[in-house]
Amino acid sequence: MLPANVERFVSSNHNAVLTTFRRRGAVQMSIVTAGPFREGGAFTTTADRAKLHNLRRDPRCSLMVAEASWSSYVVLEGRAEIMSSGATDAEELRLALREVYRAAAGKEHPDWEEYDQAMIDERRSVVLVLPDHLYGTAL
Repeated sequence: MLPANVERFVSSNHNAVLTTFRRRGAVQMSIVTAGPFREGGAFTTTADRAKLHNLRRDPRCSLMVAEASWSSYVVLEGRAEIMSSGATDAEELRLALREVYRAAAGKEHPDWEEYDQAMIDERRSVVLVLPDHLYGTAL
């Protein structure tokens, strides 16, 4: 469970940078739109992205969530759990994708049926970053 102050910060700020590890050990960074979900921070991604390939091989990662000005931030350092088609019950994945949309966008989608179909067509997964360590200026 995220501490209340971190959950509030991640609920209000959605600009994020994910750091994963490439096969050769170098870091790979990706800009994502994130929000609080379950016990951590989450975002969605398509099946063909390097970040997803890296996390399947090595779930260690960091998710830095920052204010729009990038002056205040919090880092969730830990490991990723991936919810994807074939590995997650279809209804559980559909509901998780919706919940992550709400958390990362801060609003409801205007057409959930259209959204659900787009998530299937784009082969989207939910990435949940479960923090072992938190740090940053927003703490």
